[in-house]
Amino acid sequence: MRSRSKPLLLDDQVAKSKTRRPRDPAQPNLPFDEMPARIEPALALLKSKAPSGPDWTFEVKFDGYRLAVHIEPGGVRILTRGGHDWTHRFPSIADEAKKLGVGSAILDGEAVVLDKTGRSDFGALQRSLGGRGGKRVSGESVFFAFDLLYFDGHLLTNTELSVRRHLLSDFLDGSTGAIQLSEEVDGDGEKILESACIHGLEGIIAKHRDSKYRSGRTGDWLKIKCVQSESFVVIGYEESSVARGGIGSLLLAGARRHLPEADPR
Repeated sequence: MRSRSKPLLLDDQVAKSKTRRPRDPAQPNLPFDEMPARIEPALALLKSKAPSGPDWTFEVKFDGYRLAVHIEPGGVRILTRGGHDWTHRFPSIADEAKKLGVGSAILDGEAVVLDKTGRSDFGALQRSLGGRGGKRVSGESVFFAFDLLYFDGHLLTNTELSVRRHLLSDFLDGSTGAIQLSEEVDGDGEKILESACIHGLEGIIAKHRDSKYRSGRTGDWLKIKCVQSESFVVIGYEESSVARGGIGSLLLAGARRHLPEADPR
């Protein structure tokens, strides 16, 4: 049995979200949609404060590689955020996907390596892949699925998040293998963030439960970190007027973090 992720909250702090819209067995059959070769991922917008209100649900912010797992009758493909095929780099996740018992699906989630306490460790994930630019395969990675974009011939991107999560939990709830369900909780956003920080997690992701799946940073998904930080570049300095050889002030410029296209995050 693989490790489970560190819980976002203790069970007595907040209840796990429950399905708000049960499936209707009398719903008519819908026409089949062709499976997309790739769906540009939805991204979380960085915020300093967690949202509040019943329209939001929360998950752990993992520190790993964003992946899409495509399950088709002919096999499994694992695509990075930039669209690179890394199926061969995550063999345990690919093998687990074949055992899920679904005809076709696209799972959106994140591959991580967990430490002994259940926290995601990005350094350990990189080492398992041979470091930046490495070519090794990662046998200890766990894929935490947090969304379902396509299922049994139906494209779900125009369906509410609450319904997509319901379908996803149907076949992943209780899974402890190389593919697991990302925990989702309801409650006060600031209290959930506080609990996440106490647990030593990186932060939380807030998602609007009625939102459709929209690519890019639309504001439907928000990320709130426990440590608020920014990167700056030193472009100049002024000598100290009181300490010989010292620095009195620095001139800084904001720097946007750039990740190569091959980096799946």
